[in-house]
Amino acid sequence: MKTDDLINMLASGPDVAAPKVPLQKFAMVVSSGVLLSVILMLTVLGLRPNMSELAMLPAFWIKMAFVVALAVCGWLAVTQLATPGARTKQLPLLIASPILLIWLLAAASMLNATPEQRADLFWGDTWHYCSWLIAILSLPIFIAILRVMRQMAPTRLRLAGAGAGFAAGAAATLIYSFHCPEIAAPFIGFWYVVGILIPSILGALIGPRILRW
Repeated sequence: MKTDDLINMLASGPDVAAPKVPLQKFAMVVSSGVLLSVILMLTVLGLRPNMSELAMLPAFWIKMAFVVALAVCGWLAVTQLATPGARTKQLPLLIASPILLIWLLAAASMLNATPEQRADLFWGDTWHYCSWLIAILSLPIFIAILRVMRQMAPTRLRLAGAGAGFAAGAAATLIYSFHCPEIAAPFIGFWYVVGILIPSILGALIGPRILRW
């Protein structure tokens, strides 16, 4: 966005509609980051060999619905935060909704499990590296999103940076889920969310510096 255009838009008043993000350009650049993350996952981690068996379980589709919902929320958030004047009041509820739902499912799972089963449901077999792998896979997407956002003159730099990190983390979680063997709601609701929070916090920290225009 040109500085003169931004000044004219802001001078028009607080209720002026924000310009639309060029979604085609945005999608093309972000898709390159997604592709790199997919390649990284396939070459370093690989697909689950028992994916067809997992696909027969309802818990697998609950997991996939959760991560797809987060990825969609991340995309909506980042396209809103990329431009000045965008309305963002609905974003917290939008992002919180799938997380609250998976937490409710996790709570129900824990209540119906024996004490011995609860530890397995929460910790799984991959808790010690799951979140970090999500964060690493998010980096190509994170960089791609920041590259586009720099051209859109966001005004809430810290929030925009956090949004970029959240979107990247959510997309990386979707990619990672094709490798991850875990399907228990308590595990997904905690460790996947932690993996998304890592780039989100990073984005909030570096957003004011990287997105400054």
